[in-house]
Amino acid sequence: MSSNGRRPDGLDAIVRAHPAAFDHDYSSPQHWHEWDQLTYAASGVIEMEADDARWLVPAGRAMWVPAGTRHAERFFGPMAARTLYFAPWSARQLPRACRTIDGSPLLHELVAHVSRIGALDRRSAAHGRLAGVLIDQLAATSAAPLRLPTPRDIRARRVASALHERPDDGAPVAVLAKGAGASRRTIERLFLSETKMTIGDWRRRLRLLHAVRLLAGGAAVASVALDAGYASASAFIAAFRKSFGVTPARYAGAATASRER
Repeated sequence: MSSNGRRPDGLDAIVRAHPAAFDHDYSSPQHWHEWDQLTYAASGVIEMEADDARWLVPAGRAMWVPAGTRHAERFFGPMAARTLYFAPWSARQLPRACRTIDGSPLLHELVAHVSRIGALDRRSAAHGRLAGVLIDQLAATSAAPLRLPTPRDIRARRVASALHERPDDGAPVAVLAKGAGASRRTIERLFLSETKMTIGDWRRRLRLLHAVRLLAGGAAVASVALDAGYASASAFIAAFRKSFGVTPARYAGAATASRER
């Protein structure tokens, strides 16, 4: 496929589809695309990482990655993903930053329909209209609270990496900072200046995103609460509801419904 979307069969694409399924966990190396990318998690969970943040994409959500963005993806299997690539000229009104998005039922059906077609040819009036509706739906979506910014400073990154490895770690910030070669005050200052979050808020967001991934995999709420570092299931449920507006059980039920659609 050339950069303008033309193939030997003469197709002049607005959108190209690339569905994929994984029976087990799979990680892609860091890469980038010439076309804008939308990856919809039909089932399972995707984690996407760029230089400035990580995003979680549970079932029923999608990830928007603008052209030229270096990123790596991890697919937690078993899972199914539907990826659409948009020609560089076709979606200029859409954000030029990565984000996880909540889509409408119509958007979900559009992504599934285009995936079945395989590609949209701009010489087809019907395909052009379909692409227009798809892009309008994407423009109307809201960003989901599933982004975790990454600090730039190497000492703060060491703390972030340690917490990613053990979200349930209850070690005080001073202990984590010492292991990263910095003082508690320095780490607190770096997180606030580089992620726009206190380290406490950052840590809570990390735990909740870890919990979302476990829930999507079918884990029980009580087990997820412990794995995410909460002292009790009730404390976890309260924190989850405050952040996502629903209980963990209801969220898990919605993920199950997305898998079955």
